[in-house]
Parts: sequence; structure tokens; C-alpha cells
Amino acid sequence: MVAGALADAFLAAEGWHRDELTAAGYDVLGVERTYVGVAVGVALEAYPRAPVEAPRQLAAVLASAPRLVRLHDSRVPLRPVRVLLRRATAVHARPAVASRLLVDTLPELARELDLTVGRLLWLADTKGWNRHRGPTSPLHHHRHEWVQRPGRAPRLLEKPMAMLRRTQRTILDELLAAMPVHDAAHGFVASRGVVSSAAEHVGRPIVLSADLTAFFANVRAATVYGVFRSAGFAEPLAHVLTGICTHRVPPHVLTAMPPGGDPDQRTALRRALTEAHLPQGAPTSPALANLALRHLDVRLAGWAAAVDATYTRYADDLTFSGGDALAARPDAFLRGVDRIVTEQGHTLNARKTRVRRAGVRQSVTGVVVNERTSPGRREVDRLHAILHNCVVHGPASQDRDGHADFRAHLLGRIGWVGQVHPVRGAALMTLFAQIRW
Repeated sequence: MVAGALADAFLAAEGWHRDELTAAGYDVLGVERTYVGVAVGVALEAYPRAPVEAPRQLAAVLASAPRLVRLHDSRVPLRPVRVLLRRATAVHARPAVASRLLVDTLPELARELDLTVGRLLWLADTKGWNRHRGPTSPLHHHRHEWVQRPGRAPRLLEKPMAMLRRTQRTILDELLAAMPVHDAAHGFVASRGVVSSAAEHVGRPIVLSADLTAFFANVRAATVYGVFRSAGFAEPLAHVLTGICTHRVPPHVLTAMPPGGDPDQRTALRRALTEAHLPQGAPTSPALANLALRHLDVRLAGWAAAVDATYTRYADDLTFSGGDALAARPDAFLRGVDRIVTEQGHTLNARKTRVRRAGVRQSVTGVVVNERTSPGRREVDRLHAILHNCVVHGPASQDRDGHADFRAHLLGRIGWVGQVHPVRGAALMTLFAQIRW
């Protein structure tokens, strides 16, 4: 109760600074200098800016802060802290996102998603009941598939079943696609892609690249909830939508994890998958990841701007490029990147961090950027050889990885080359047309 009252008071304060928050705390608790002072310190340390759309999250942070808990417990037997006044937080206007899903009640949301309220709550599974069902239970909403990777921790594909996938697709098309993402985000964004990301780094003296580990698994439900709150949904509806778009992996799937990766990587992955997170395989996960990482993008863009550098992110690939200021101390700059990423709840893959100066081949998401954007010669030559062998020996001879749709796989690779270099893409397409399927 005290934590909730303080959270509401802080969010109703005139500003997010120590003096304003202290005055707001005194209003609801009286002049409890030590108690309010500690609470203000906890709030400012946890949130550089006011979490206007997350009052319950702020209350939870205050309620679990060790210093505040100890102080509260020590006061209870003698003179317990009492709430004198309960302030209501200001009602914030909804963002300018035009969507028929922006409704006020659960029945309205269910109707817009073409579901009954019961089915909507069943899909959301906010209590995590389905996680504890056996592997043959018909109640599970996801199919799971482990993908082994040589020398690395395996990847888990979490594929939503038909009803959940259809509901997620509606949320994506009717809501998430209309919400703005940071300018640095180029993956899964209309009119942006690998070429637009690479074009930002052409002809720079130095290019740095880094990679986030377990990208989707480390975007947790609390962050996704914040995205829906910022869209304008009331807390109960944001809670249900978060359940629809996140997933806790059942124990029987985790115990079936195949070998690969070091023990620390495997432990971290298992821990992330146990918590509610964005499932890799859901249509909503890429868009929600971009929206959830907006604060990370803001901080990294600011860190890059401090040395006159450029920052872009394509899914989990972070790229920075700049001039003399960045080239003088790239290691120190990357330590700052690692600190920011860690503070935002993610981890860098140290083995995939690269520093490339102008004298070597510089690439961004597979696109060479030394002088202009171009596909890597090695990649184009390899693809040309595969297509040639498909023409001569048949496509089955080249499908060594057993792709579910090898034809679509080749077309995707040719299309990627065509985006960067249309002439080479056209030549590869001519060769593809000669394959007898």
C-alpha cells in the first residue's frame, strides 16, 4: 500500500527531480525525511525519466528495494508509516496511433480480435497454467523446435499454433506496424532493411560491430507490457496483450535442449526461456523487439553521437562507424556500449565483436561498405556456384542442409543480392531460371 501510494505521488509530481518527488512524498506520508528520501533515491536510480505508463512497475520497484524494505520493517513495531493522502496519477493522452484495437474494455478487445473473452484469456494464459502441462497436452499454444549450431548454444524456435498466430498477426497488422520505432532500427521495418542499414556506414575510417545474445528471449514480459501501456491500453488490457505475445517454455522442452555452447551460455538461455519472453517464431516478436529496444537505441545513439559516430541496429546486430574520435579509442567506446547494453538487460556476444578499419574489408549485415554498398564477392561467387551445380546436377544435390523449401531459400538469397546490386541479382536470376525443378 505504501509503495503504491508513493508511486502514484511521484508520477503526479510536477517534475521528475529530487525536490519535486520529495515534496510529493511528504504530501502522502507526512514529513518522513528518511523514508521518503530513500524512496526518492530508489526511484531516480531505477528510472532516469518518469515511467508515466508503468505505475505498477514503479510500485513494485519501490516495494522490493532492499534499503526501503529494511527501513519499513524496522519502523513497523515502533511507529509504522501511514498513508495520509492517496494521489491519482495524471491521465495521459493516447499516442497518435490509429488502430481499431485501441479499446477500453476486455469484451471490446476480444470482439476486435474475433475471439470470445474466454478464448482470449485462454490464449493469454497470464497465470502460466499451460507451461505445467505434459508434452501431449492439447492446451499448449506453441510447437517447439531446437536448432543446433556448431560451437554455439542451440536456438529454440517457438512456433505459435493457428489460433494464436492469427491473433498475433491481427495485433501486428492493426497496431504494432503503426507504432514508430527509433531511426536506428532497420530490421523488420517497412522501407528499411540491410541496404539502408549498411548505407549509413559507407566510406567511414572505422566500423565497429557487436551482437546481442539470445535477442528475443531477453526481451521480457515487463518490457512488452510497457510497450502496450505506451500505446494507450489500460493496465488490464496491456496485461492480456502481453500474455498473447510472450511465452514461457515448458520444462519438458528445456530438458530436451541438445548439446552445444559453454555451460554459462546454456544456463543463461535456459533461465531466459523459463521467464515470459518474446518467442522466436511469433509474427509479433520482431516488431515488439524494435519497440521494446527503443530506450536502448536512444542511449546507444547518444553514446555514438558523443564521438560524432553513427549507430544502426538490424535485429540483434549493432553497428557503429565514425572518424578520428572513434578510431582513436575503439576499445573504450565498446566498453561503454557493453555497459549500456548490460544496464538495459541484454548481453553482448564478445566473440562476435569486430573492429574494422578502412584498410580491411568492412561489412555491415553482410554488405560491404568500404566505398559503396555491395554484396560480398565471396557470397556471390558461392551462390553462383550453387546455382550452376543445380542446373548441371539438379537442385537435390545442393540442398545439403535439408531446407523445407530449397527453391524459396535460393530465391531469398538471390533477392538479397539484387537489393544491394541489381545487375548481379539479375544475372543470378537468369541462372536460377535454368534449374529444372
